[in-house]
Amino acid sequence: MPILNKDMTLCISLSARPSNNGTRFHNHLYEALGLNWIYKAFAPTDLAQAIAGVRGLGIRGCAISMPYKEDVIALVDRMDPSATAIDSVNTIVNDDGVLTAYNTDYSAIAQLIARNALDPASSVLLRGSGGMAKATAAAFRDAGFADVTIVARNEQAGRALAGLYGFGWAADVAERTADVLVNVTPIGMAGGGEAEALSFPPAAIDAAAVVFDVVALPAETPLVRAGLAAGKTVINGAEVATLQALEQFVLYTGIRPSDEQVRAAEEFMRSA
Repeated sequence: MPILNKDMTLCISLSARPSNNGTRFHNHLYEALGLNWIYKAFAPTDLAQAIAGVRGLGIRGCAISMPYKEDVIALVDRMDPSATAIDSVNTIVNDDGVLTAYNTDYSAIAQLIARNALDPASSVLLRGSGGMAKATAAAFRDAGFADVTIVARNEQAGRALAGLYGFGWAADVAERTADVLVNVTPIGMAGGGEAEALSFPPAAIDAAAVVFDVVALPAETPLVRAGLAAGKTVINGAEVATLQALEQFVLYTGIRPSDEQVRAAEEFMRSA
């Protein structure tokens, strides 16, 4: 990492509960590529002021995590089609004070669906109704999945998301089962009040073929551990974090690292 200097380009992330994933991934690539850049994570106390700071301080890029993916829309100047299509933002690029919003979550989820050869005929329980859930639901819909139930305690948000993609809605999992379980809530996230909780009951995990937890911190959430113990195909949030962070890196720098460089950055990220 270069010594801090006045010419350094700064990128940041904004999250209610920041992790070191993005910080380690981006900074590792900056060093590998010899870039005079630095990346820092923040937990904002005022989102509007934080975004004003991005604009006013010339911060090049800003990653947006839960729970700000929808609230930030009113604070940017332009919406890329990747964000407009799902009304959710996870990336902001600052071009001389003009803030453009993108969403790289969608492409990350879509790549993981394809990489794991998930069968579109499978039934899906998708728990969550926020910005990341929108990206996840859109990726499953576009991959051909039709038998999807959105599970969300917030009836208005849950019904709205389900209706957007022609899916069903339920207030809770109860005794429901499906071939694919997808958690897109903070349940199981380190530092939260439900860090040790399972986002799906053991009976649903036993009946599933695939367990997919979008939570990236920790990589082995209670749901991921339960899925591994039950011998299921497991997709974890660290995989999502790597893929979406790579596309953010390209948007910020204009450089696409080699596969070898990305693997090294991913290994460094996960070694924390």
